Amino acid sequence: MPDSGGMQSVEASQRPDSQVRVFALPPRDDVGPSSIVDGFLDALTGDDPSYAIARKYLTPKAAKSWQPGQQTVVLDDAPHPRPTGRPDAAEEGQFFEVTGSQVALVDKRQAYQPKEQTYRAGLHLTQVNTAKGKQWRIDMLPAGVMLSASDFQRIYQSVNKYYYADAPQTGSHEEPRRLVADPVFVRQWTDPLTETVREVLRGPTSWLQPVVRSAFPAHTALKSGVKSLAPDDTNKLVVPLNKSADGVSPSACKEMAAQLLYSLDDLSSAGVEEVELQRSDGGLLCALGDNGAQALAPRTSGRLDDQYFLDAKGRLVRMPGKSSGTREPERVPGPLGEGEQVLRSIAVSRDQERAAAVSNTGHALYVTSMVSGASIGDPVVRSTAKKEKDGFSTPSWDGRGDLWVADRDPKEPRLLMFGQGMADEQQEIPVDGLAADARIEAVKMSADGARIALIVTEKDRTSLRIGRVERRADGDGGVVVSVAGLRSAAPQMESVTAVSWAGGSRLVVVGREAGGLQQIRYVQCDGSAPTGQALPGLTRVSEIAASEDDGLPLLAHSDDGVVRLPSGTAWQPVLKDGTAPVYPG
Repeated sequence: MPDSGGMQSVEASQRPDSQVRVFALPPRDDVGPSSIVDGFLDALTGDDPSYAIARKYLTPKAAKSWQPGQQTVVLDDAPHPRPTGRPDAAEEGQFFEVTGSQVALVDKRQAYQPKEQTYRAGLHLTQVNTAKGKQWRIDMLPAGVMLSASDFQRIYQSVNKYYYADAPQTGSHEEPRRLVADPVFVRQWTDPLTETVREVLRGPTSWLQPVVRSAFPAHTALKSGVKSLAPDDTNKLVVPLNKSADGVSPSACKEMAAQLLYSLDDLSSAGVEEVELQRSDGGLLCALGDNGAQALAPRTSGRLDDQYFLDAKGRLVRMPGKSSGTREPERVPGPLGEGEQVLRSIAVSRDQERAAAVSNTGHALYVTSMVSGASIGDPVVRSTAKKEKDGFSTPSWDGRGDLWVADRDPKEPRLLMFGQGMADEQQEIPVDGLAADARIEAVKMSADGARIALIVTEKDRTSLRIGRVERRADGDGGVVVSVAGLRSAAPQMESVTAVSWAGGSRLVVVGREAGGLQQIRYVQCDGSAPTGQALPGLTRVSEIAASEDDGLPLLAHSDDGVVRLPSGTAWQPVLKDGTAPVYPG
C-alpha cells in the first residue's frame, strides 16, 4: 500500500451490467488429489472462453476428449466433492464423487430446462509424469460443466433468438410473418455477439422447432476462419456465411437478416442497427436495417397502449393511450360498453375492433364488435358448470386473430379455440401431457400464436405451464390445432394466481412459494428467472396484465381496485371499483 503522495478523485463504474470477473488459476505443483478436484471445480467458474485453465487439471487425453459445451448442470449451491473408497495403490488412482441439488440443465443447444433432482457425478484421478515430476490429474470426468446458480447467473445471460412461426397454408389467406422468441443462454464475457449469431444459424431449440422455421438454409454457418464478429463505426454488422447460403433469394436473405437483427437487438451490448450478409466469396447477399426489419416482420401487432377494464357495473371501459391526450376512463362504444350484459372478464382483439366477454355468471362467452349500434348477439358457446366460480376463464386472443378460452366445468373441463373468433370455427384443443385429473384455470396466448401459457390445477398445486401450439392442415382447407410440449415456467411457485405475457419470452406471474406470501415476479418461458427485476408488492392481487411493449405499465386488480405500475415508480390507482384489467390480446 502507498504511504505517501497525493490523492486523485476517480469515478466509480456506473454500468448496470458491471460485475466481478473471475479468472481461474492453474494447478499448483505437488498437491494432493483433493486440491486438484477443488481447483478444477473453481476453474469451471472462471470466464475463460475455452476452459483452457480447467483443462490443465486433466490428463492430456482427458483434456482432449472433454466436452464442456455438452451440458451445464445448474445446482442450488456449489458442488460438493468427496473422495470415495481408498486410493488404488496398483493404479495410483483416486475416485471422487461430486454431489449437489440440481435445479436446471442447460443442454448443448444452450436451452434452459428446470430439472430438480439429486446430482451425482464421478471423477477419477491418476498421477502423470510432468516436467515437475509426478502430479495428480483428472483422467475421467462427466461431459459438460457443473455450476452453482449464483455462478451461472454471473457467467451467462439470456438472449432471445428469433424464428418465424410456421403456419400451414390453407389457401384461405396468406399468413403474415410472425417472429417467435427462442431464449438461450450465452456466456456474457466471451463474445456474446458472435455466440448469438452462431446460435441463430444453428436453428431453433428442440422444444420450439416443431412450430417455427428458420429462413437460413440447412447447414448455414459462419464462413470458415471467422472467429469473431463486431459492428463497425456505423453500427453495421457484416456476417460472412458459408456456401450453404450462396443461392438464397433476395426475399429469403432479408428474412435471414431480420432474424439476426431482432436477435441482436435483444442483446443490449450489441448496438447493431444494420446487418449485411455476405456469400462465401465475399459478395453481397443483402443488407437490412432496423426499419426494414420492422416492415418485414413487425415486432408488435398494432397499437397496444390502450388499457381496458370493467367498471363497477360490469361495463367495458378504456383508458386511452398516450396519443389521445386524455387519461380518464371512457366507456367503449357497442353493447359491452352500454351494459347490455353484465360482464366478469373480457379480452380485446389485437386490432381493437372486437372483444370477447364472459358473462357475470361465467356460463356464456360472447364475441362482438366495439362499434356503436352493434348487437351482442347469442353466446358463441355456453358452459354447463353449475357454480359461478367454474365456467369460462378469461379469454385470450392470439396474433392470428384466434380466440382461446378454458371451460372449467369439473365434469367436462376443456380448452376451446375459435378460429378468427367465429362460433362455427370452434375446436376443442387436446393438450398433450396434461394429467387426467388436471384442470386448466387460466389461458394466455402469446402474440405470435405459437405458445400458450396455462395455469393448471393438479391435486393440491396450481402451477404455470407453457405449451407449443401445433397447427397442421386437415386436407379440407382447415387447420387442426393441438397443444404439446408442456413444461413448467415457474417451478419455485406452489400456487400461481395470474399470468400475462410481458414480451417475446417473458411473463409476469402472481403467486407464492410454499409457506410464503403472495408476490409478483417476472419469469422466462423456459423456466428461468431474470435477475434484477424485482417488482413492488401489492395486496391480494387476483389479476395481472402486461403489454408486449415493455415500456407500458403493468396493470393489476387488487384490494385497491385497478392499479398500474409505470416504470420506476410505485403502484398507482386507476379505478377503485374496477376489475379485469387487460391490454389488447
